[in-house]
Amino acid sequence: MRFVELKSEDQLDMQILHRARDRLVNERTALANQIRAILLERGITLPQGRQKLENSLAHVIESSGDLLSERIRTLFLQEMTLELHTLTRRITTFDEEFETFTRDNEACKRLTTIPGIGALNATAFVAAIDNAQTFGRGRDLAAWLGLVPRQFTTGGKPKLLGISKRGNSYLRRMLIHGARAAMPHLARLETATGAWLRGLIARANPNVVVVALAAKMARVIWAVLQKGTTYQHVVV
Repeated sequence: MRFVELKSEDQLDMQILHRARDRLVNERTALANQIRAILLERGITLPQGRQKLENSLAHVIESSGDLLSERIRTLFLQEMTLELHTLTRRITTFDEEFETFTRDNEACKRLTTIPGIGALNATAFVAAIDNAQTFGRGRDLAAWLGLVPRQFTTGGKPKLLGISKRGNSYLRRMLIHGARAAMPHLARLETATGAWLRGLIARANPNVVVVALAAKMARVIWAVLQKGTTYQHVVV
């Protein structure tokens, strides 16, 4: 039986801020998708990427001509553009707070030495598990995040299925995003992790490799928090 440790005031604050930021990100994504879909119905396509979308909207409002009616241009597009910029500004405020907290927190600073872990991931993990004393080994943390295979065993023959996807879905998603961002860089390094990644990329689907790297990162996070050290590359 695993008991839940009491969280400090800072941990509770960080968890609240992460939940609020996640809600704003979902709202911004839904709004951006709605803008793209409505403009596409009028024959206007926008480049991929949130930043490119925000930068293109002012030009679309000015040069859409007969493709958009005046009411759509003023009552919808201008208002939605303002709302999109407001959401981005509010999300940036949260990100700045996470950066500030990371600079003042030793555990967060150690976690940011891990490739793929930035202030956002570091503060989320420290807020959720603190120094990871609840977990006896790194695999326990990976299992808690739902990053280990589900097992189906019958007749003494174990069969490994896909990842369980149990536990904290927010931390799992953040870790997988970090792994996807770090994978190209790590695969080029002449390190033990780089060699392992290159071998895995050669025989598995890229998405499978990302999840495998995320599971390895979870183990590294446990070790960094438990031992109070920074991440070090193992050169081969």
